[in-house]
Amino acid sequence: MTRKSHETHKAEGTRVTERGLRLTVLVGESDGWHHRPLYAEIVHRAHRAGLAGASVFRGIEGFGASSVIHTQRLLSLSEDLPVAVVIVDTEERIRAFLPLVDEVIGDGVALLDACEVIHRPGREGNR
Repeated sequence: MTRKSHETHKAEGTRVTERGLRLTVLVGESDGWHHRPLYAEIVHRAHRAGLAGASVFRGIEGFGASSVIHTQRLLSLSEDLPVAVVIVDTEERIRAFLPLVDEVIGDGVALLDACEVIHRPGREGNR
């Protein structure tokens, strides 16, 4: 995380634990925003907002609001697999970012989870 929270403390000598908030945005792989994949738009918005990091995970099977099951199995050849964009930062920064996600997710779902972030100090650029 780029900014230390008030609840930062050292654990086991060289690791630091911080309280954070995890934002997980669930969308379809084929969802788009202005000719760009929606998951890419969310990652780039998080980057521009200066958040600590974002990762995209492609699911192998799932269903959403449409109740249609999308799967990676060869016989199904789905082109709309579930995708999860996961972003972790301080609660303040994630909550400030939410309006930028709300603007683009359409039928997608956003989840918020409190979490503890464990990292090694002195590696700000490597997380």
